[in-house]
Amino acid sequence: MIDLKKIRKIYIIGIKGSGVVAIAEILKSMGVEISGSDVSEKFFTDEVLQKLGINYFEEFSAKNIPADADLILYSTAYNAENNIEFKTAREKNIPMISYPEILAELFNQKYGIAVCGTHGKTTTSAMLAFVLQKVGVSPTAVIGSRVRQWGTNAIVGKSEHFIIEADEFQNKLKLYEPKAVILTSIDYDHPDFFKTFEDYKKAFENFVTKIPKIGFLVVWGESVSTLAISKNAKCNVLSYGFLKDCDYKISNYQFPIFNDQIFNSSFQSFDVSYRNKNLGNFKIQLIGKHNALNAAAVIATCYKLNFNMTKVRSALAEFEGTSRRFEYIGEKNGAILIDDYAHHPEEIKATLKVAREIYPEKNIIAVFHPHSYSRTEALLQDFAQSFDDSDQVIVLDIYGSARENTGKVSSLDLVKLINKYSPAKADYIPTINETVEFLQDKIGANDVVIAIGAGNVWEVARKLKDEL
Repeated sequence: MIDLKKIRKIYIIGIKGSGVVAIAEILKSMGVEISGSDVSEKFFTDEVLQKLGINYFEEFSAKNIPADADLILYSTAYNAENNIEFKTAREKNIPMISYPEILAELFNQKYGIAVCGTHGKTTTSAMLAFVLQKVGVSPTAVIGSRVRQWGTNAIVGKSEHFIIEADEFQNKLKLYEPKAVILTSIDYDHPDFFKTFEDYKKAFENFVTKIPKIGFLVVWGESVSTLAISKNAKCNVLSYGFLKDCDYKISNYQFPIFNDQIFNSSFQSFDVSYRNKNLGNFKIQLIGKHNALNAAAVIATCYKLNFNMTKVRSALAEFEGTSRRFEYIGEKNGAILIDDYAHHPEEIKATLKVAREIYPEKNIIAVFHPHSYSRTEALLQDFAQSFDDSDQVIVLDIYGSARENTGKVSSLDLVKLINKYSPAKADYIPTINETVEFLQDKIGANDVVIAIGAGNVWEVARKLKDEL
């Protein structure tokens, strides 16, 4: 095992990864000298790295690695076959550790609260960390996207509390030893790693068994899958949701009424009760029932930890969310531009449902960037039926990511299937630039354009706004 206390200089392969950059921020706060490399493509993490004063190369080369590096930290997207720096470091016998392994090293030493699940974990973990910060707990946190009020996706605190967005891909969950867990949802995902839905659920089942008896599990109480997984836990299990059987029950839900604009002090509100004890009315700036559920998970966790509920209520109302989660970008010719990270059929449905509730009369154009060939292939039928609340769909070429270059399915297959259910609804436009060119003179005040996907589809909304 690597003793991080003795490490003074770390070189990071894949330094722009959202989780990796958060670890870089924590390590830098510990006095470790950090440098690294990645691709030249721009991400929000470029700005974070520049603010932190961390130097990095925008190419991979054996000569980049410092001769005196104590440790190589690498993103799990890279290995000896696809990255020359990884191969060189291994040949030189420089100690190496993956991002999830070093995160586990830091997390497992603390009072770790892991937020996991197929959907909602970014927002829920960010919301929880923000609330704990506001109630005076001073947590450390690693989140998968930039928290708007932090300008980054990590905070380094002074307390024992450590909050992580616990990603299940490659079963990273097996590395973490949480004291408490929030389980937000379960839908089959990452088919390139989990061959069946049962394999996928098993990773979560094994994870919740690791919560100590004195710990607790907060679980979405409206899903057969999440409740089945929760039965494997040996600790106290607390459910949340809109159903009357949930321990933390949401009631009196009020969706905000919008005029033509959005995001101007618009709150949705709801009451939360714990086993018939009313905890009061809560307001959040985030939109949609799924975000009311995310907030309920945070409320349940804070109540269980005996935090001041008046302060929790105030903090929740302040929270502005994370980047790429139904994020208002601006306008083009009067058309509203929104960016969203949804990359699973259920997430797309939730995003478009909210859009339709806000804009019942407008023409909603979904610009979808499928993420990974294996996910698109495995969930093709589900993807094709995810766009009911949009009027038009534009599908870009599949974003293969670092782990996949080709597959057995194409974006054209998805377009054909969407049009089979809704004739002439979908168009195939291969690239971001072609999509921007196609839309820029066609959209107007009656349109809402939503860029949807986990890749760089956000550039569509930004370029239409003339930011790039």
